[in-house]
Amino acid sequence: MKKFIATAVMLSVTIGVSAWTPWTKGGMETGKYRNVLVEMGYAPEVVEAKLQEVFNDVFHGPNKVYFEVGDSMGYISDIKNHDARTEGMSYGMMIAVQMDQKDIFDRLWRWSRKYMQHQSGQREGYFAWSCKTDGTRNAEGAASDGELYYITALLFASNRWGDDTGINYKAEARRILDCTMPRDYKEERPMRQFPGMPPSSGKIFLIDPDTRLITFTPDGFGQRMTDPSYHIPAFYEVWARWADDGRADYWQDCADKSRAFLHKAIDEKTGLNPDMCNFDGTMMQGFGGRRNGGSNFRYDSWRVPMNIALDYEWSCADREWQQQYGERFQNFLYSQGIDTFVDQYRVDGTLPEGNEILQAGGFQKLRHSIGLVATSAAASVLCSHEKSKEFVDALWNAKHEPFDDGYFDAYYDGLLRLFAFMHLSGHYRVITGAATNR
Repeated sequence: MKKFIATAVMLSVTIGVSAWTPWTKGGMETGKYRNVLVEMGYAPEVVEAKLQEVFNDVFHGPNKVYFEVGDSMGYISDIKNHDARTEGMSYGMMIAVQMDQKDIFDRLWRWSRKYMQHQSGQREGYFAWSCKTDGTRNAEGAASDGELYYITALLFASNRWGDDTGINYKAEARRILDCTMPRDYKEERPMRQFPGMPPSSGKIFLIDPDTRLITFTPDGFGQRMTDPSYHIPAFYEVWARWADDGRADYWQDCADKSRAFLHKAIDEKTGLNPDMCNFDGTMMQGFGGRRNGGSNFRYDSWRVPMNIALDYEWSCADREWQQQYGERFQNFLYSQGIDTFVDQYRVDGTLPEGNEILQAGGFQKLRHSIGLVATSAAASVLCSHEKSKEFVDALWNAKHEPFDDGYFDAYYDGLLRLFAFMHLSGHYRVITGAATNR
């Protein structure tokens, strides 16, 4: 009897360790995705119910951020800032196509195209990054992550629903690609006066042609830098496979260079990354540097662990480094207290002070934000150490509700929370086509 019990215990331990071992192949190759929540002991039906609950919180609940307009349009609003942003609109489209919510997807795309997308001029194909909820533009310029998500979500929509249901999704994705990365530019184009500035032709690029890294903004000063949280190499691999624009090798090279960039931009000890940095991964000086906290780990930065998890799940092309990164990142936050780590740090792990702390919603305060709780839990996809389950449990048990001082972010925290549950439940997938329905 004792021998039987000992064997059972050993088998249980073996199963637990095996279940938490990251996979060695990505979904693009296998068509399979881990349900980490089930592996860690949550019942499958409970996981599905939880995912639907979090989805409803974002799109239908009392604190929803999605609003329908008339019979055919809708927008996602950053409630606390009273606007609609390409970030949230394109996130909403990605979530909708993943969850097979065609009506929501089409509504968001129609609103984006009507109010946000430039239809002519130097910015043709790009999207104004912020609009009032009536569609009036707050700014004309683009934030590059919006275009990144729009293109990928549209290609997935083409694969899932086809292009003959009222919107030619692939044609729309191709148009954005051709406008933001024009085919007629030359590698030997005129030299630029300053690194990262637009070429003398006046064309503006989503991806810097010299480094093949995504820009912070595709025009003006923002073209001189990048944002580590905009780097999702697997998206380029999606473009290489399904854009059908004759540039597969180029997009694959962009993916490779993006992975190499992340190695340089992320601190080797803490796993933290700056909010913005130079294309070579070094910290910026002056504007965007230490003086105003632009070199710190803060709101945009939260997305990096989730993005690396996505690249690992889909491609698994940088497996060894990504697994080390996941544990390094979680180890740092764990050292700060799994229930007490704050949402902004210097990349060396020390706390920011004064004007380094980026305000949100009128508050300039360090918090234990559910957005970072969510993305740190998503990093568990990369990890095999036991701490990873504590991060997952922390997300599962976290309540998305106002802080004691009244601060509440239904938009950014809510979207990141939903993305994290999609990752951890195996519902964030490469959509290859209706036949396979991956």
